[in-house]
Amino acid sequence: MSFIWSKVFNKPRLCSSSIAAAAPLFRLLHVGQRASLTKAFSSRDVELFAELTGDTNPLHLDPTYASTTSFETPIVHGVLINGLISAVLGTKMPGRGCVFLYQEIRFPAPLYIGEEVLAEAEVRKIKMSFAFIAVTCSVKDKVVMEGEVMVMMPEDQQQRK
Repeated sequence: MSFIWSKVFNKPRLCSSSIAAAAPLFRLLHVGQRASLTKAFSSRDVELFAELTGDTNPLHLDPTYASTTSFETPIVHGVLINGLISAVLGTKMPGRGCVFLYQEIRFPAPLYIGEEVLAEAEVRKIKMSFAFIAVTCSVKDKVVMEGEVMVMMPEDQQQRK
């Protein structure tokens, strides 16, 4: 990640002594801030996702096939679970106008159709206009997705003092 984003963080800045210094920024988003949402995916949700993406893996759609696997019943697509994190980031924190730039995620356990999943995000670090956020999706004590994301905060998440 450092190689990819070095151009963003290390861009030369044009300075001019004739331009007055801007007032310091006060961030509305802060380290430790959290947001979440809950959702239970139905069979129809999974079918619609498969239709939209073309991911028709029978592990997600066919109970007969799924019964021959270690999962025993159909499981929700991992990327569909990850979509909940996108919803948290885009609607709650940082919210409208943020740009999802980078993610690293893991799926330590399956999410079964009908299970209510809690998607959570917590700000871990802020650097310039970028927020580094820890994310998890869980069903009770079972973590079904976890990782880290980086977003560019919307301009309205920063205000002048």
